[in-house]
Amino acid sequence: MTDDGFETRAIHAGQPPDPHTGAVVPPISLATTFAQHGVGEHRGFEYARSGNPTRAALEECVASLEGTTHGLAFASGLAAEDVVLRTLDPGDHVIIPDDAYGGTFRLFARVHERFGLAWTACDLRDPDALERAWRDETRMVWAETPTNPMLRVVDIAAVALMTRERGARLVVDNTFATPYLQQPLALGADAAVHSSTKYLGGHSDVVGGFVAVRDGGWADELRYLQNAAGAVPAPFDCYLVLRGVKTLAVRMRAHCENARAVVAMLREHPAVTEVCYPDTSEVAARQMRDFGGMVSFLVRDEATAIDVVGRTRIFTLAESLGAVESLIEHPARMTHLSAVGSPLEVDRRLVRCSVGIETTEDLVADLRRALDSAAP
Repeated sequence: MTDDGFETRAIHAGQPPDPHTGAVVPPISLATTFAQHGVGEHRGFEYARSGNPTRAALEECVASLEGTTHGLAFASGLAAEDVVLRTLDPGDHVIIPDDAYGGTFRLFARVHERFGLAWTACDLRDPDALERAWRDETRMVWAETPTNPMLRVVDIAAVALMTRERGARLVVDNTFATPYLQQPLALGADAAVHSSTKYLGGHSDVVGGFVAVRDGGWADELRYLQNAAGAVPAPFDCYLVLRGVKTLAVRMRAHCENARAVVAMLREHPAVTEVCYPDTSEVAARQMRDFGGMVSFLVRDEATAIDVVGRTRIFTLAESLGAVESLIEHPARMTHLSAVGSPLEVDRRLVRCSVGIETTEDLVADLRRALDSAAP
C-alpha cells in the first residue's frame, strides 16, 4: 500500500478486513497471552507487552504515514521520547531546542541527566548556534518544528545534513505538524516522534506516543526497549488512535483553515503585540504542506494574558492540544511550568491556542471578545 495516497493509507494501512468475519474495522484484541503450536512456535504474538494485533495495526499504519516500515507505539508521548533517549549511553550529549515542550525539557534535565546524559539548549534555526553547541560527545540533535510554544520553524534537511556528517542522529518531534503536513524522515531525519494524544488521536480521549525510524537496526533496539521497559499502550487506546488517524487529513485541513482566520484577527487586534504562526517562514513553506492549527500570541503583560485565557467561551482553558475542540492556555504557568529558571523558560506574556474545527466565525468572535476586554 506504499504507493497509495496519504488519506488511503490512513484508512487502510495495517487494517485489512477481518479474514474470519469480513469486518471492515479490525477487532480489538484484548488477549494478554497467545496460544503456541509448540515451545517457541507462535503465530507472531506470544505476550501482549511484546506485541498485540491492535497495536501492530497502529504501528504499521502510522509508520506508513511517516514514510517508513518501522514504527512503535507507546503509552504516552513522553514514554516514546524516553525510549529513544535510552538508546544513548552515559556521557553522551544531546542538543535540544531552546524552545520546546516543558515535559521534554523535564525528561532531559530532571530524569536522564541524573544518569549521565548531557544536554545543551540552542536555537536550532541558527547554524552557528548549533555549531557552538556541538561537542565531541554529541550523539543526537532533538528538534521540534514547529516548536512548542513559539511556533518557530527548524530547517530539517539542513540540520539532518550536519548531524549525518558528524555521525549523530536527528530526532524530530512531529506532533504539531503531523505526518500529513510534514515528513521529517523524507527530509533526512532519523526519527519522528509524536504525542499521539494530540492530532493523531484528535479527540481528547486517549493518551499515547509513537516513534517512527528509518533504520531497521535502530528499530530493533527500540523494540527491545519497548518490551523490556514495558511502557506500551492498551489495545483499546491503540484502537482509538487508529480511529482518529482515519480522519487526520480532513481534520488538519480544517485546523489550518480556522487557524488562518484566527491569525488574521490577532494580527489586527490592538491588545496583541506579536503573533507566532509559521506562515511567514520560507522554511515552513518549503517543508510543510500547510502551517497547522497551533497559534501563539503575546499581549502587553502577564496579567493581561491570564485575563484573556479566562474570558473565552468556546476556547476551553485546558492543557493539551490537537483535538477537535479549541483549547487555550498560559504556557508559563501550565504546560511549560517545569522550564521556569532554565534556558527554555517561556515569556509570561504568551498565550497558546490549539485551534479546533468548530465554526470559524465562532472561534474568531470568541477570541476577539476576550481580547477586547484587555485592549488598551
